[in-house]
Amino acid sequence: MTTPNDPNRVIVFDTTLRDGEQSPGCSMNLNEKLEIAHGLKDLGVDVIEAGFPIASPGDFESVQEIARQVDGPIICGLARCNTADIDRAADAVKHARRPRIHVFLATSAIHREFKLRMSREEILKRAIDGVKRARDQIADVEFSPEDASRTELDFLAEVVERAVEAGATTLNIPDTVGYAVPTHYADIIRHLKKTVRGIDKCVLSVHCHNDLGLAVANSLAALKEGARQVECTINGIGERAGNTALEEVVMALRTRQDYYGLTTGINSRLLLPLSRKLSHATGMQVQRNKAIVGQNAFAHEAGIHQDGMLKNPNTYEIMRPEDIGLSRTELVLGKHSGRHALRQKISDLGYHLSDEQLNKVFESFKVLADRKKDIYDADIEALADTQIHESVQKVWKLQAFTCNAGTGTLPSAAVSLERNDGKIHRDAALGDGPIDAVFNTIDRITGITLKVVDYRVRAVTFGGDAQGEAFIEAEYAGKKVTTRAVSTDIVEASALAYLDLINRVTARQDRDRLKPTDNVSHDAVPSL
Repeated sequence: MTTPNDPNRVIVFDTTLRDGEQSPGCSMNLNEKLEIAHGLKDLGVDVIEAGFPIASPGDFESVQEIARQVDGPIICGLARCNTADIDRAADAVKHARRPRIHVFLATSAIHREFKLRMSREEILKRAIDGVKRARDQIADVEFSPEDASRTELDFLAEVVERAVEAGATTLNIPDTVGYAVPTHYADIIRHLKKTVRGIDKCVLSVHCHNDLGLAVANSLAALKEGARQVECTINGIGERAGNTALEEVVMALRTRQDYYGLTTGINSRLLLPLSRKLSHATGMQVQRNKAIVGQNAFAHEAGIHQDGMLKNPNTYEIMRPEDIGLSRTELVLGKHSGRHALRQKISDLGYHLSDEQLNKVFESFKVLADRKKDIYDADIEALADTQIHESVQKVWKLQAFTCNAGTGTLPSAAVSLERNDGKIHRDAALGDGPIDAVFNTIDRITGITLKVVDYRVRAVTFGGDAQGEAFIEAEYAGKKVTTRAVSTDIVEASALAYLDLINRVTARQDRDRLKPTDNVSHDAVPSL
């Protein structure tokens, strides 16, 4: 278990790969999860909650592989307080050098009555049995009374005390629906510390949601009252309005060390690179005015601000941009750069690619270098992210396309696709615009029609020859799929992204024919 020797050291528990990934549109494949997990290790997080193993075979596999491959942080699997969940979680994390099972059970009156239909006595028994079963298999056990902030204080204290007696080593107090406000949440922590016998033997943890925009404020209030583990996600992603943003709580503790007197083991210079990596993996872009990692976080336009910054940066900046990994982009690679230089640059940017992945990135880099004069760090990141993203076997490959559009002209496109059996398929179609025409043509060739519900294009770097990134979210058979692709031609980027979705749907159809139905729907996974 993790118990800080320094009473002022805060344990950072990251749940980006579990609670964060449950956010609509934020699902990641195994390669992307492994890359984020390696990034979290480099960042210095103490605990990685890698997933909910019972949710699906895919979730189990990702937790298992992270447990096997990521050495350093505690690797944690989530489980409800029942035998099947706990055994599945134990099996998933058993290969980790430092495994943890995180068991939870709802305790609030509204959950007891309408969701669980259980009495207080039944809740107590289920919690005790769940913690004991987990403790029999893994020494490090965390217990969460779901919806704690809306649970009667006397009952919350009783459940927590019984969990301690049953062997829980970490007690997490979730504000599951973002209902608490800082003084209210601090009062809960204060009450539990005062009334629960044996709580001093456990790490007291906090897990807040941002429904009222108070997740970070509530977490900081709890830390001030003596909680020493904070549960959070990169970029604050998560169910509904999200979770406590890791970068915000970490930098708040660092910047206001004079007030909180607390420290973490986070290498803050990796915050921005990991934030960008997660955005690329999920397609969920950070708002420009997002604290710490937003594009405008260190930008100054007002004349009076610019004047003050030129005289002394401390006039309008309470943090140094270098401290979160923001530095001037360097142009160090070009068409004559070799594989070794590219490998070093990718490593410097925080990526963990296999030799096969690096070779593919190098091939793409050479093609890009012929198209672009200047290669920026963001260009290399985009190529690396694309390679990590590509885990689906390609049934269809884009061979060529052309499109026609203009005032007074019906937009049209002709597309040539190569199937994995080597045959070339060609067709043409009209559309509302050139990109829509390309999509319609791909639909005609593949026989699969997707409903696009979100489509965005953005420049990856600067200048007229910048790579464009196309992000697409689409629906097929009632399920949503998302993807992204990059190219210096935004129509090509859009075509590649759309074709990737087609390949994902095809792969899913193949899996459905070969595998049994998941025993638990991912949509049913609760958020603490």
